[in-house]
Amino acid sequence: VRSPRSQGLPRMTYRRLLLIVLSLHLAVGVVQHRSLQDARSERQRLVHKYTKLLNKEEGAIRLVGGDNEYEGNIEVLHNGKWGAVCDDEWDAAEGDIVCRQLGFPGMRRYTRSGYFGPARRRFWMDNLFCEGHEQELVECHFEGWGENDCEPGEAAGVVCYPPENALSRIPTPLLRDEDLPKYPIHSRSRLYVRLRGGRARNEGRVEVSLDGGRWGSVCADGWSLLEANVICRQLGLGYASEAFQTDFFGGANASRPVLSGSECFGNETELADCLHHDVRQGIVSCHGNRQHVAAVICDYRSPDLVVDYLEIEQTAHLEDRPMLLMQCAMEENCVANEAYQIQRDDPHWRYRSRRLLKFTAAAINAGNADFRPFKEKSQWEWHMCHMHFHSMEVFATFDIFDLSGRKVAQGHKASFCLEDSSCLPGVPKKYSCANYGDQGISINCSDVYLYNLDCQWVDVTDLSPGSYVLKIAINPEFKVAEMSYDNNAATCDLFYTENFARVQNCQLGRP
Repeated sequence: VRSPRSQGLPRMTYRRLLLIVLSLHLAVGVVQHRSLQDARSERQRLVHKYTKLLNKEEGAIRLVGGDNEYEGNIEVLHNGKWGAVCDDEWDAAEGDIVCRQLGFPGMRRYTRSGYFGPARRRFWMDNLFCEGHEQELVECHFEGWGENDCEPGEAAGVVCYPPENALSRIPTPLLRDEDLPKYPIHSRSRLYVRLRGGRARNEGRVEVSLDGGRWGSVCADGWSLLEANVICRQLGLGYASEAFQTDFFGGANASRPVLSGSECFGNETELADCLHHDVRQGIVSCHGNRQHVAAVICDYRSPDLVVDYLEIEQTAHLEDRPMLLMQCAMEENCVANEAYQIQRDDPHWRYRSRRLLKFTAAAINAGNADFRPFKEKSQWEWHMCHMHFHSMEVFATFDIFDLSGRKVAQGHKASFCLEDSSCLPGVPKKYSCANYGDQGISINCSDVYLYNLDCQWVDVTDLSPGSYVLKIAINPEFKVAEMSYDNNAATCDLFYTENFARVQNCQLGRP
């Protein structure tokens, strides 16, 4: 069916039709509000929400895949086409901007790993980095339209707070999906697990049976390597090498889901130890069926990265660096947003400086397989500033929190090159960034990022002196499979003054 515009209606007639639709929507909503002020507030919210959508303006956003208008995966409009947003570096700062842009009162929580189903369209945005003051998502820093390394299962989403007087075509259920409680399977019950539909015994869709009852698939909402690792461990198949949200191994029509809401920490012995929707009450809430089946591939060999926290403690220091020497780093968004405002407003910005907390970060591969980037070599990006290819966009994150747990500063390194910087005696180096060589980290080798490299810092120019927590994490989004993620982060005490900084008491943990 063609739109009125494509049938040749004049532009003014087309706009009148759009306004009539919006007016009808607003008119219906007024009678359901408790007061005139409520109706005006709701009208303002709807106008803000629908104007950009109806006019198909650049940068408009919408939520798809959710059960209600205030939840779903995010899609953004660019060049007249809708596209998904990748969950790389996706957190509360970006989610809150989405909810405010859509006119909702705030964000309830952000979602990752295609919680509302895999991305339906190409990814428009990746590695979003917002300070929190932006009015629209497109005002944040990101890699560039269409530049991404994301799979369909990496769609970013949000659950916003619904408007107090929201109008819903379908009565809102007493218990929304995000409110459904989650529990481990009761100790008196037995959850059996198997893989089906694979080409070998170590792969396939995940099927479960409670107490010997009907076998069925597992809903893939939020399914990740954390859950897949538990499956492989329980079946004695080693470690997860892949976690899929797919019907490639069947399941969309072969078996109905009997388990949903699965959420694992990653170190559980069995899937029953993870959190799920209450299966004994028959609660299964899944956003769609097709391509939304949990599946895994297991392998007995896997890398295992460990952060060298002693190197962090020994090398951390402050440096006041002129912005003239940071132009390459600024191209990669490695400084706070204030620096870009100075660059825009001050003609002498090159002579201004930024205070940086610098440190060396090293990761050793203690596993039994090489750590390899998940992007194909043909997808690596050439960086003129560094004169080599980058194979991973998010390999490490550097964050500073105050003592209440609020993030107050963060490093933002756009992408990384992986190589064998140093190896244990007798272990030859295999990977190198130079000359378009293969990238990775060999067994018993370390990738070392020295403190004198660009972006190997956190911009603390606006940070007040005091005590903080510094957290450095590698493979923070669990994109590459590992034996365990429990040693992928170093959490340290940071004492910061106007003249020096000290990092101490680092402990290993998970990102």
